[in-house]
Amino acid sequence: APLLHAHVAEDAQHGRWLLCLLSHHLVCDHTTLELLAEEIEALLGRREHLLPAPLPFRDFVAQARLGVSQSEHEAFFRAMLGDVQEPSAPFGLLDVQGDGSTIAEAEVPLPAELSRDLRAQARRLGVSAAALFHLAFALMLARTSARSDVVFGTVLFGRLHGSAGTQRTLGMFMNTLPLRMRLDSLSVQAAVRHTQQQLAQLLHHEHATLALAQRCSGVAAAAPLFTALLNYRHAGGSTVLEPNAQAAQTAWQGVHTLHSQERTNYPFSISVNDAHEDFSLSVQVDQQIDPERVGAFMLQALAQLAHALAHAPHTPLRQMQLLPETEQAQLRDFNATETVFPAQSCIHQLFEEQVRLRPEATALVFEQEQLSYAELNARANQLAHHLRSLGVGPDTRVAICLPRSTEMVVALLATLKAGAAYVPLDPAYPAQRLAFMLEDCRAAVLVSRSDCAQALPASAGVPLLCLDAPHPAWLLAPQHDPLVPALTPAHLAYVIYTSGSTGLPKGVMVAHAQVTNYLRWAERLYHPQSSSVV
Repeated sequence: APLLHAHVAEDAQHGRWLLCLLSHHLVCDHTTLELLAEEIEALLGRREHLLPAPLPFRDFVAQARLGVSQSEHEAFFRAMLGDVQEPSAPFGLLDVQGDGSTIAEAEVPLPAELSRDLRAQARRLGVSAAALFHLAFALMLARTSARSDVVFGTVLFGRLHGSAGTQRTLGMFMNTLPLRMRLDSLSVQAAVRHTQQQLAQLLHHEHATLALAQRCSGVAAAAPLFTALLNYRHAGGSTVLEPNAQAAQTAWQGVHTLHSQERTNYPFSISVNDAHEDFSLSVQVDQQIDPERVGAFMLQALAQLAHALAHAPHTPLRQMQLLPETEQAQLRDFNATETVFPAQSCIHQLFEEQVRLRPEATALVFEQEQLSYAELNARANQLAHHLRSLGVGPDTRVAICLPRSTEMVVALLATLKAGAAYVPLDPAYPAQRLAFMLEDCRAAVLVSRSDCAQALPASAGVPLLCLDAPHPAWLLAPQHDPLVPALTPAHLAYVIYTSGSTGLPKGVMVAHAQVTNYLRWAERLYHPQSSSVV
């Protein structure tokens, strides 16, 4: 306390008085602030005798409690949110305990033509303009949270179903409740009608508590149900007196608003300002996100909706282009990776070029061991020839289970030189994962060493080549480059497995051409300098 507080101070230097009005949403909403301003206007204009008798807020509280029952509220929100397991977090923003000190703001006006188009389409479909803005917000939230099923908060006016006089009662009437939008299988026009229907149903429960809605969802209590908020509000929507332009002008002569600021605990919010003809957006997001960029996303979503409704209303929502042209151009620049590369070369052949160019240069350093290009090439060639003798060839998979070491680099290079594709296995992986990967990749040979082989599953059924075995045969093989006539850059270079966090690990196959293309592009982009260590 106090949750509504006025600070008055004389600014003698500038010959004026200053009023700072602080209010908490627990006791005051935007309409109440307008009513306060109009009552001040009436007092300054000596028209206080025209003010209506004040109505107690408790009357509204009583009516709200006698409306829709708790059980009806609970049934509605369980049906809407019961299977929601996690919040929709735009840009990964999850903290809803902030105090607003890290919020960045932007005011984004809608072009007049877009405002007219949105109102025209809303009238044509018989829906509110608010439905279009809620759908556009849901689309933006879906794209920025990588989901097609999203939940966000919407601010409800709270005075629509009140008793007589509710429009001019001071107090906190608005409420924030969740709205769920499933966007994966709807067309644009169907989605607009569905949004209007959802909002109408939600209005019936506008006095339910957010805490009740949260409990009805499947989201764990420690996590927020949503972190994004949309507030659709009408400008100048309240009045306590008959309009009197001359009296208002006299009352407010010399009075100016210097600054106004509003904050919530949400890290991502947009307020839509409906000024009867035009619209504008007030964007408030965590400072790590550019609010101007968020405003551009929202404008793009609205423009796409208006265009689709006018020209192709049955367009699936998933086909909507929500990136502004500036970001589309940026993406095109990012992906302009075309480059001339040796289309007929494999990865190991690029290495062999370096061997011919500078055989004595240092190619590999590991702890106290150091190998030149010629030494590394000779050792890899010996192992490659031995792998060839074991039947290894193009598209054959060779599993390599070795820690980071000189041996690991030799084994990778030798596998490529033999024409095969290597499959890296981390010795630290659980035995069950190693067994699955070995079976799934159908490796022809498993290259490892004695200390790592002990941790490998004995039932894998893959021939084991132990590099540190006594008198290893591969060290007797030739040291010249092996010739694999059938090998082309289209053949596999390696198979790498995903983490398996969403199920079983999945092998991703990569060909030589993809890697040599990337290497040439990276060489041109990063301009690597000659060094004694590569």
